[in-house]
Amino acid sequence: MSQQFDVIVIGGGPGGYIAAIRAAQLGFKVACIDEWKNAKGGAALGGTCTNVGCIPSKALLQSSEHYEHAGKHFAEHGIEVKGLSLDVGQMLKRKDQVVEQNNKGIEFLFKKNKVAFFHGRGSFVKAVEGGYEIKAGEESLVGKQVIVATGSNARALPGAPFDEENILSNDGALRVGAVPKKLGLIGSGVIGLEMGSVWRRLGAEVTILEGLPTFLGAVDEQIAKEAKKAFDKQGLKIELGVKVGEVKSGKKGVSIAYANAKGEAQTLEVDKLIVSIGRVPNTIGLNAEGVGLQLDERGAIVVDGDCRTNLPGVWAVGDVVRGPMLAHKAEEEGVAVAERIAGQHGHVNFNTIPWVIYTSPEIAWVGETEQQLKARGAAYKAGTFPFMANGRARALGDTTGMVKFLADAATDEILGVHIVGPMASELISEAVVAMEFKASSEDIARICHAHPSLSEATKEAALAVDKRTLNF
Repeated sequence: MSQQFDVIVIGGGPGGYIAAIRAAQLGFKVACIDEWKNAKGGAALGGTCTNVGCIPSKALLQSSEHYEHAGKHFAEHGIEVKGLSLDVGQMLKRKDQVVEQNNKGIEFLFKKNKVAFFHGRGSFVKAVEGGYEIKAGEESLVGKQVIVATGSNARALPGAPFDEENILSNDGALRVGAVPKKLGLIGSGVIGLEMGSVWRRLGAEVTILEGLPTFLGAVDEQIAKEAKKAFDKQGLKIELGVKVGEVKSGKKGVSIAYANAKGEAQTLEVDKLIVSIGRVPNTIGLNAEGVGLQLDERGAIVVDGDCRTNLPGVWAVGDVVRGPMLAHKAEEEGVAVAERIAGQHGHVNFNTIPWVIYTSPEIAWVGETEQQLKARGAAYKAGTFPFMANGRARALGDTTGMVKFLADAATDEILGVHIVGPMASELISEAVVAMEFKASSEDIARICHAHPSLSEATKEAALAVDKRTLNF
């Protein structure tokens, strides 16, 4: 006899587990199915984000930043370090502990909210009276409503599949047991830059090959140029406009044949190669075709603006549908869908979803870029403020970058905020809140900010829109 549920969520990543918790809060009987396993074969809730994405990468970024500070920056503070050494094994152990803490945290939240958890692969069996039969590992469940949150997988380079030894996805990149002498990356997106930064700080010679002719094309051009300048100074070698050819993996490492921006044939020899050329929606084993669930040409589940699929009572959220592949976007969709099932008016504003790249300097933005405003012929005003003129940044010893405001020329409504510099990931939240409330740059300029704080750079950039900065 199948177990009956009001809502069944397939996938326990940020979109799935949050949807399950919110549905349970709203009074539904909820089940969540997830197949991630830890090293011991047990459940590892949290999906790609917790297990091989956002969380472990931030743990390694923090460790590598400490190492670089100890080796290069402590002396200027009067702190002398002798015999500095690196234990990569301990660094990875700490990363794994951070991941496990998050896994267990989600397990606790499921128990607290009375969400039934099933460890195994979730897949559709058939439509039944009053819902759908879902296979959960070896169990059979029936749900009135189903939320698919199966996430995404790393896109492999054609002809060079991941072996996670020499040719690495984000998964393998987080498990490298020793600092490679030479590290190659294909793709200068978020994953490429973050992983490149980790291993560069730890001593690897890092080369990034990017097919596009521009660096970080989705980022505001002025901000991207400032970031590129910082990365070049750090020693990250970034080649743009390349065309990757044959990739050979052997006992000595990996050989990448490519043509540079001038069309000249080049060869890059590295110990390890990280491929970060995007991700693809994960519908493997879902049996979408068995129930007629519609997929698009990319393999993503087709949904409307409210995350409804073509099947009644079936919803989909996160990386497996359209829109940015961001954990927080998945969470917002998960909450919205649970509330829609309850007859409420769940809402996700795609225009105020923040983006962050956790490099040093960090890069964060929300809203439109200057090039997007120009492309649509918008009349706008811009204001910038450099961290080199910010007292807290000077005290931190990190004055790289700036804050940039873009506002409507007529109404002064904030259209976009772009930051490259220290703690940009935290500073961007003020801009998100301001844009959600349709604030003007004048609103931010008139708000008192604590002194000394990095957030004063936000205020000053807002003042700069009206050409009246006080500290620059």
